[in-house]
Amino acid sequence: MIEADVAVVGAGAAGLSLAHRLSGHVTGTRTPTVVLVNAPAGPLRPPPRTWCFWESGGGPFDAAVRKDWRRLRVRPPAGPPIEDAIAPLRYKMIRSDDFETLIGHDLERSPNVRRVEAIVRSVDETPGGARVRMFLPDGRRATLGARWVFDSRPLGSLPAARTTLLQHFHGWFVRTSRPVFDVATADLMDFRTPQPADGLSFGYVLPTGRHEALVEYTEFSPRLRTATGYDEAVRHYVDDVLRLGDTEIVATETGVIPMTDAPIPRRVGASVFRIGAAGGATRPSTGYTFAGLQRQTRAVAAALRQGRTPVPPAAHSARARAMDAVLLRALDSGRVDGPALFSRLFARVPMRRLLCFLDGRTSLLEDLSIGLHTPVGPMLRSAAELPGLPRRPFD
Repeated sequence: MIEADVAVVGAGAAGLSLAHRLSGHVTGTRTPTVVLVNAPAGPLRPPPRTWCFWESGGGPFDAAVRKDWRRLRVRPPAGPPIEDAIAPLRYKMIRSDDFETLIGHDLERSPNVRRVEAIVRSVDETPGGARVRMFLPDGRRATLGARWVFDSRPLGSLPAARTTLLQHFHGWFVRTSRPVFDVATADLMDFRTPQPADGLSFGYVLPTGRHEALVEYTEFSPRLRTATGYDEAVRHYVDDVLRLGDTEIVATETGVIPMTDAPIPRRVGASVFRIGAAGGATRPSTGYTFAGLQRQTRAVAAALRQGRTPVPPAAHSARARAMDAVLLRALDSGRVDGPALFSRLFARVPMRRLLCFLDGRTSLLEDLSIGLHTPVGPMLRSAAELPGLPRRPFD
């Protein structure tokens, strides 16, 4: 039996961030004992991933930032690209292994955080707390008792929703034989890709050098592609759209992010909570999660240190989630053309303001002014029908 004040299950971005915020002593506050449970190396531990977010100037995780950009570009299906500076914001790229190394060094020196490798088989409520039952790497069973448990593992299934799309992508880290990339600018959306029958697609280019970049093909649609289909899509984008020439594939990454208007519960027991993507930190309209989970874990850590009940807050406001529900419905119903909608928004609204909007840091008046640059009729029709739509499980 292991005992702690706080158990954090899962050592992805959310679990590491919460453990990091709880590590060490802060004058005038409580110092909880923390156990961070991570899956052993194997199929339950995800491969390295890329996380992107934006913030003003420097930030607490800059030592793990692989590259940042102060200009962004969007390419419509036809016509000239849309490019804009985003100062004082910076669009930042972190690789998960760099983040784990950075946070891991701090946790190793922490007097109140312990790390355990184990496969969690259940989280069970008990009077005044919870028990995390797990298998250690050598096969032995172990139990972790805690007053509070924060579970960041992926959900087994999505809650019922009126609309659920999938953001699914496949990317290549490439090295080219000639200097082809503009290292000062990231391509956020390139709609010159072939569009699927139901949904939308775009390319995404994060250059880290004149010869190096992460190049991804992304779809918002109800269904996944085959492995061969993703490779063909990226190859077409690299060869026929970007025309990169001789290219070496250094590494690859693949991901699926649910884009859903389903309410995702953050409290699942008297002492058990979900955080990160499992706790609704993903912005439904974009798939960005890193900034949302930082807001969540910051609030949870503050509550624990102050002796309050540490219910994770919603990572996104009710207004933001309502607008996202309308957008998802408009895209899923086919009422709006996705590439045209996003290209129009980026052409008519400064990119810095759009990024603030996507991060929930704009006023109601600013939100309304941005909404006027969308197809108002189809969006209003989508909003009007939402209350009458049933919520259904995602197949």
